[in-house]
Amino acid sequence: MAKFLIADDHPLFREALQGALANHYEQLQLREAGDLDSTLASLNDDDDIDLLLLDLHMPGSGDLYGLIRIREDFPLLPVAVISGSEDPSIIAKCIGFGALGFIPKSKPSAQIAEAIDTILQGDTWVPPESRDRLDALSEEDQALAKKVATLTPQQYRVLYFLHEGLLNKQIAYQLSITEATVKAHITAIFRKLGVYSRTQAVLLAERLQLDNPPVS
Repeated sequence: MAKFLIADDHPLFREALQGALANHYEQLQLREAGDLDSTLASLNDDDDIDLLLLDLHMPGSGDLYGLIRIREDFPLLPVAVISGSEDPSIIAKCIGFGALGFIPKSKPSAQIAEAIDTILQGDTWVPPESRDRLDALSEEDQALAKKVATLTPQQYRVLYFLHEGLLNKQIAYQLSITEATVKAHITAIFRKLGVYSRTQAVLLAERLQLDNPPVS
């Protein structure tokens, strides 16, 4: 029996994907998560997950941060990104950061099942029309991903709000924490990313396309 975890914040899409997969797998057990925190909790609770189907933009995930975090914590878990995007640069980064597949949500159910079968066999799957347009991930981006992987989800949230230009007191309000705690997180972020200013941290965040609100 196959066991998949669908990590996506849209219940209707999770329901549709479950229905599509049920038509292609006679024995299938599905678990669901709607944000990064619940995804990490599910993976910690169940080490028999065969495949994670991961949405890039669910709350807490912040584009590539969720993928990087999961690959760091669960290096043996096959991950397939399920996304509304078909941008070759996004696909290349996801594969470079450890996803075994990139499946656009627009694909028909039969092709999604084909992609999943390929991934479960240990191979990489990306849309056929994108295969000749993917650039290899630079060593610099790989090094950056390793640094970002050391951030906790809360530190990433602080980084996001730095990227948005919020002041410490505004970040504290958004996260319901004290300004002292925000300062402590910023100090840890600077140390882990190897930067010395907010501007440098923001530039690194932009390279990872951290441009969606990491809502808790």
